Amino acid sequence: MAGATTAQRGNPGSARKGEGSGSPKPPKQPRSSGGSGPQGPGVQRLVRRLRHRGPVLLALLAAVLLTGGGSWVLYGSSWLRVEKVTTSGTQVLTPEQVLAAAAVPVGAPLVGVDTDEIAGRVRSRLPRVDSVDVVRAWPHGIGLKVTERKPVLLIKKDAKFVEVDASGVRFDTAAKAPAGVPVLELSAAQSPSGRRFDEERLLHEAVGVAGDLPEAVAKETVQVRVGSYDSVVLELTRGRTVVWGSGEQGEAKGRALTALLKAAPKADHFDVSVPTAPAVSGS
Repeated sequence: MAGATTAQRGNPGSARKGEGSGSPKPPKQPRSSGGSGPQGPGVQRLVRRLRHRGPVLLALLAAVLLTGGGSWVLYGSSWLRVEKVTTSGTQVLTPEQVLAAAAVPVGAPLVGVDTDEIAGRVRSRLPRVDSVDVVRAWPHGIGLKVTERKPVLLIKKDAKFVEVDASGVRFDTAAKAPAGVPVLELSAAQSPSGRRFDEERLLHEAVGVAGDLPEAVAKETVQVRVGSYDSVVLELTRGRTVVWGSGEQGEAKGRALTALLKAAPKADHFDVSVPTAPAVSGS
């Protein structure tokens, strides 16, 4: 067998070069992330955290923007400001009187209007007002719903009449007596009970009696005469009188009197001081 040739002995690597198939592979290059250099474990953890927390951060950012934008809409913009004030429920008072007393700050942000303060102004400036509801009528209005006091009794003072409601509150003075409201007459000075019950107490007693009268009877009552705590007499139209007694059992006495007036329309004297045994006389 012939030995190796001179060319083979002079180039030992030539035999190894032919052993594999194809050309030799280039050396491996380090991995890169978008051409920005090596990506270490710390960068990978940061990416994972951002992926997980991204929706939360976006939600927080949206909440901040919405809160700030909502506050601006409510307080800073011209969209939700007071432009109109309306009233309802007035009977004796005029809407203009209520509006003037309320002094609603037109042009102010609607959300910032103090409704309790407005209601307090109306009640303090207009004693006839028993209550007032102040409501926001979005997007530009304020509504004032008024409930007026109703007189159940009048106290004559000089040539005028002081109106008293069912709670005993003197709320207004009228030059002319309102129709259908009886006038109080106190004649308890000589009564023995006058030493126990002062004029104010007897006034409240009379107010209670007037407040218990059925509406139909109240319209026909001209005067409430108080002689003592348990001696109240009503003067009706056409010269009729009603012995009421004390202010106790007012509702029962009102029902008994209503029945007597229907049963004996021509009678001129009624007694309901004992409502379970009412009496009538005259014709």
